[in-house]
Amino acid sequence: MHFNLTEEQRALAETVQRFLAQQYGFEARRTILRSAEGWSRETWGKLAELGLLALQIPPEHGGMAPAAIETMVTLDAMGRALLVEPYLSSAILGSALVGALGSPAQREALLPAMAEGRRVVVPAAGEAGARYDLSRVATTARRGGAGWVLAGRKAVVLHAPAADLLLVSARTAGAVDDAAGISLFAVPARSPGVRLVPYPLIDGQRAADVILADVALGADALLGAEGSALPALEAAWDLGVAALCAEAVGVLQATLDATTEYTRTRKQFGVPIARFQVLQHRMADMLMHLEQARSMSYLAAMVATADDLKDRRRKLSAAKVVVGQACRFVGQQAVQLHGGMGVTEELPVSHCFKRLLAIEASLGDTEHHLERFIMEGR
Repeated sequence: MHFNLTEEQRALAETVQRFLAQQYGFEARRTILRSAEGWSRETWGKLAELGLLALQIPPEHGGMAPAAIETMVTLDAMGRALLVEPYLSSAILGSALVGALGSPAQREALLPAMAEGRRVVVPAAGEAGARYDLSRVATTARRGGAGWVLAGRKAVVLHAPAADLLLVSARTAGAVDDAAGISLFAVPARSPGVRLVPYPLIDGQRAADVILADVALGADALLGAEGSALPALEAAWDLGVAALCAEAVGVLQATLDATTEYTRTRKQFGVPIARFQVLQHRMADMLMHLEQARSMSYLAAMVATADDLKDRRRKLSAAKVVVGQACRFVGQQAVQLHGGMGVTEELPVSHCFKRLLAIEASLGDTEHHLERFIMEGR
């Protein structure tokens, strides 16, 4: 099977790569990570100017959704640059959820502002002990006055400290692990009763636990029909898995490029270590894992929005397994080939390695997706 980009898609990929190469170099990224916010609003605004925040927004609101291949080439370029802005959490997951569940008024209020970079909207769906299970929700929403009252705690909400709005899954009916009875609410991040416990992740990106202490919301905070948000959450997560696979390919390519360059300049016994056959074999194995991951990212992009739920989940899980294995192998080999320098903050490869570890664990780790692949095949 041949996979070829259109002329427009190639132009988009080149534009994003050129922008990030010029504006988002390694030292610029380190400066952003050390800042108080941990991300750059200036960069976010420039991504909006390029139209990149609108790839998952419907055309009637100024976007290009579904734009699966355009999203793939964009995330590939962002992976190479190790972008730390809330692209996955807001421009992918947040946009998909608002587009799927929002009322016409909610979509009109949120989606254009998200596309223009004026609003950062991130989902808060995971909970401690749920282990990637979106249906395991202990956070509750009960009717109170003319609206709703939310109580509970969400865990590891990516980019929550940067968010203007949190999309919180809460149970309006049923037991903790029931598939039915889960609703989605738009919660302003600075609402009374909302408290964030922020922390950096292994790759330097910011996350937080979100504590909801009887947060009072209006009736218009509910997105979609009461108790029926789980299918949209799962569909958004599938879209996120495809995006992560594409980003991983970009990080893997950057990791291999950095390792190749290092072995060409690092000398032992008077010759570059790239001339040692055993190291050539290891780098050839790294390249094989990269190309396998690239092929599976193509598959993930093509099925990310497919209607056949069972087939979509199985193929996306297969892609995430192969990509996750590549993240582990290529990252570990790169650090070993760099020696002690491979874990220092001064070299890009250590940052690549950390991002690969984070990607492997995000939206379901390799073991989780291997189990899902097997279960969906029965």
